Amino acid sequence: MGVSVGVLDHFNIRTRNLADTVRFYEDILGLEKGARPNFAFPGAWMYSEGKAVVHLVDISRTEEPQKPDSGVVHHVAFASYGFDGMKRRLEAKGMAYDSRQVPGGDLWQIFVNDPNGVMIELNYEAAKETAAAPAERRDDVGAR
Repeated sequence: MGVSVGVLDHFNIRTRNLADTVRFYEDILGLEKGARPNFAFPGAWMYSEGKAVVHLVDISRTEEPQKPDSGVVHHVAFASYGFDGMKRRLEAKGMAYDSRQVPGGDLWQIFVNDPNGVMIELNYEAAKETAAAPAERRDDVGAR
């Protein structure tokens, strides 16, 4: 099986104003608030045509400051394939990364930062992968 970064999957915003942010994406852009895995932190997922394209994390109960302008965009994610191959590639290049399984087990992830500090999230459908499953984790990857 080959390796591909794939296509853009979603983007994530960390906000101190969850209700207003949900309202904007629903009322202004026409997205729908929908199902979200049982993460250990509050938030919302906004759907377009049945796909969760905007993930919102509520940071109002934390000490994390609200970032201005594009600073609220936390990471960029891609629907990918070749989980094991990507891990080998990152290791061969000496790149630090974090891999995990989303609660429920259907999705595996690799997080890696680009040279500018932009967090890249690579998402893999577990059913399409042949590698051993990474550990399931409920912590917030954004806290690092």
